[in-house]
Amino acid sequence: MAPSPIIFYDMPSNLEINLWSPNTCKTRYALNIKGVPYKTEWVEFPDIEALALKIGAPATGTKDGKPTYTLPIINDPNTGKVISDSFLIAEYLDATYPGKPTLFPPGTKPLIAALEGGIINALGGLFMLQLAVTYSILNPRSKEYFRRTREATFGKKIEEFSPEGPTRDADLANGKEAFTKVDGWLAKSEGKFVLGDTISYADCVLAGWFFWIKTTNPNWKDIATWHNGRWAAHLENVEKAGYASVH
Repeated sequence: MAPSPIIFYDMPSNLEINLWSPNTCKTRYALNIKGVPYKTEWVEFPDIEALALKIGAPATGTKDGKPTYTLPIINDPNTGKVISDSFLIAEYLDATYPGKPTLFPPGTKPLIAALEGGIINALGGLFMLQLAVTYSILNPRSKEYFRRTREATFGKKIEEFSPEGPTRDADLANGKEAFTKVDGWLAKSEGKFVLGDTISYADCVLAGWFFWIKTTNPNWKDIATWHNGRWAAHLENVEKAGYASVH
């Protein structure tokens, strides 16, 4: 008997494609690579905590001593398991559906985790710009929540995060410089994916972050040329392989 579809919770937007979130895209790519049936349920930002508590999804962090809840979350009716956090979801998919393509080839898990840390560090230069442009693509309920929470965190208006002009130019320059190190790592690959010609969770991570940039950032045409077009080419390879499809 074919397995029942996994329920995958993602965040919507006002974009035609709807997708945008880097962390949920990691899980969408992972599900597509595994070929596990799933269906998407869309959840606005202010509804995530209530959903997580309702279905028993684990918290993914704490803030001011209180648990915090984020997407992605999957609910697998075949096992009764509810999993939060894209890395943990990928581990779960490999363990539960081992007959499918593997997300973590043997011995690669710590290296993929380290790569993800390096990518997140490199994104630091672009982060405030990405927050600013993400705000504009959210639906009204999420937009209000996003503004309120991010402005409280950073102590200034979203419009001040990365205003056009010298500040934004500096953010873009810093982002390009930060990704030079990651570019050097990936230059050692001998194929179109991070691990050569083998697709893995490392590609979910890299493509997820750059999908976010591509779909939200008006400077994408410039960013796509960075480091001899490496980031745009990688994202295109993942998308051409069919791993960006929406279920």
